[in-house]
Amino acid sequence: MTPPTLNPFLWIIPILPLAGAAINGFFGRKASNNAISTVALVFSGAAFAAALGIALSFSSVSAPYYCTLAHWFRSGNFQVEFSFYLDQLSLVMLLVVTGVGFLIHIYSVGYMWDDDGYYRFMAYLNLFMFFMLTLVLAKNYLVMFIGWEGVGLASYLLIGFWFTKDSAAAAGKKAFIVNRIGDFGFLIALFLMIKHFGSLDFTKVFSQVTAWPTETAGVGTLTAIGLLLMVGAAGKSAQIPLYVWLPDAMEGPTPVSALIHAATMVTAGVYMVARSSAIFDRAPMAMMVVAIIGTLTALFAATIGIAQTDIKKVLAYSTVSQLGYMFMACGVGAFSAGIFHLMTHAFFKGLLFLAAGSVIHGVGGEQDMRKMGGLRQYMPVTFATMGIATLAIAGIPPLAGFWSKDEILWKAFNTSWVYWLIGVITALITSFYMFRLMYMTFGGEYRGAPAAHDVKHESADAHAMRDKHSHEGHGHGEPHESPWVMLGPLVVLAILSLVGGLVGIGGRFEHFLAPVFQGTAGAELAHETAREAASHTTEYLLMGVSVSVAFLGWLLAYLLYSRRPELPARIATSLGGLYEAVVHKYYIDELYAVLFVKPLIDGSTTILWHGVDQGVIDAVFNDSASAANRVSDAARRMQSGNLRSYAGWIAAGGAAVIAYMVWMGVR
Repeated sequence: MTPPTLNPFLWIIPILPLAGAAINGFFGRKASNNAISTVALVFSGAAFAAALGIALSFSSVSAPYYCTLAHWFRSGNFQVEFSFYLDQLSLVMLLVVTGVGFLIHIYSVGYMWDDDGYYRFMAYLNLFMFFMLTLVLAKNYLVMFIGWEGVGLASYLLIGFWFTKDSAAAAGKKAFIVNRIGDFGFLIALFLMIKHFGSLDFTKVFSQVTAWPTETAGVGTLTAIGLLLMVGAAGKSAQIPLYVWLPDAMEGPTPVSALIHAATMVTAGVYMVARSSAIFDRAPMAMMVVAIIGTLTALFAATIGIAQTDIKKVLAYSTVSQLGYMFMACGVGAFSAGIFHLMTHAFFKGLLFLAAGSVIHGVGGEQDMRKMGGLRQYMPVTFATMGIATLAIAGIPPLAGFWSKDEILWKAFNTSWVYWLIGVITALITSFYMFRLMYMTFGGEYRGAPAAHDVKHESADAHAMRDKHSHEGHGHGEPHESPWVMLGPLVVLAILSLVGGLVGIGGRFEHFLAPVFQGTAGAELAHETAREAASHTTEYLLMGVSVSVAFLGWLLAYLLYSRRPELPARIATSLGGLYEAVVHKYYIDELYAVLFVKPLIDGSTTILWHGVDQGVIDAVFNDSASAANRVSDAARRMQSGNLRSYAGWIAAGGAAVIAYMVWMGVR
């Protein structure tokens, strides 16, 4: 591994959006919208410009950059520095976060302009960018964890931005709590690293890991660390079984969906697994778990997307499915392919969400695709850009999604035909539900009613758009194109969706990332290239299959939602309970509510708990009932329902465990 070189200006990139967040957060309430917009855009744009500047001086053979801001703390031989680190992998993430993030900031100016909390929203966006940049630029796992928790906080604030809506507030809390479950696994993995490696610094940990033998039998230390890291990644990147928070997170404003739940935050888990490739490479069982979870999530979420009618919910489950593709790539050792798809996905999925926001804006807040249709004539730019993104995610060549998805499928086939087959089936379903979305939204005649919506049951986006359009004078029955402050980012992302995948031709993207994955993907690059050269026929055949299923999905959507629009209802009726199960997302949320939410949060009890409590505990310890009552009362008071209180308990517990492990290490 090439020794890093000092770059004393690296810290400026994350500090810029933090400054913007502070200015708007403290002074935005009394400032004009023009001033708020200027601050938010100048600081986020400056971060993007700084990232571009550093990218121009970087190459595949450049030594990593680092910058140490402070010696954080030391205990015996264990020390942690607050340091930033830039190599080929973090550079890709840096450009995605700042570039796509800046475009979404611009889009938000038009989308959120009339909202009463405009200054808060722009401050939160800047704050999110700061934490995300901290995460991807971290030089050690502890600084990464700060960014990791920070984006969780920013996500909570943005998802529940319209906190007066019960559904939005509940969605924010759900995201916060589910992510804490994943973070628990991440924390334990860090404790194990401290115990066995005496450091959390990437360079020091990975240099020690490379000297460890591959754990081919049983579950060893590296396998345990890898599995725990995957628990954290599953929470942040919405994989089975912790995916349930992301679809509900669509209650946030649409720019939030694009920024957090398509382009950046949800990819943090993929980035963390790729960054930890040295650990996973020596823990094949952990890698297999990553591949299996990713593959199953890709297929599972895609099947749910087929039956959704809320335009943002379709894209939400699509995001979960595409993240599954990325984990499948990492699980089969194709880390470069996973990051390649992460990058292209940021382009076309960010575009899809922003285009969906443009549609919602244009029809006065409606999100039900059954009440749309015929919007092509009213919103030509939105239609064209969203069409490009749909072609890209479906895997139609030569758009960006084709190159990255085909790379994943090829690498998956080299590991197991089962992964490849499930990936191809998922690609077929993806193409079908995305073109279904296009035909329902833009095809046929406009089905929207000019009558006012049921305010009680409308979404948070619809609530905001209804208020906005009451000021602008647009009726619900008058679809219209969005302003260019919103359309401009769509056009830029459409161009990136068209040409962004070309960087992967000839293995250039993989070669660029090879220094990061040396010892894993990098060391095997020459062997892989030789194997691929000897099997071009197979590769082209598989490529033909993936392209064919993309066109087949398109054809099915055309037949069902354009030529014979009466057929879907008849098919749904014939499927009966199966269709209802898919519509209700296989009742997973209801199952979680029964098993976990009510017993643990609402204080409800199941028959099991009731029987154990009264039939066993009370019967055996009846005389100590009063003492038990006092203990349970004290425990109940800890369940305050205050998120800050819960966060405090988590922090205190984590600090106690770290202190204990450090003390044991010193002894």
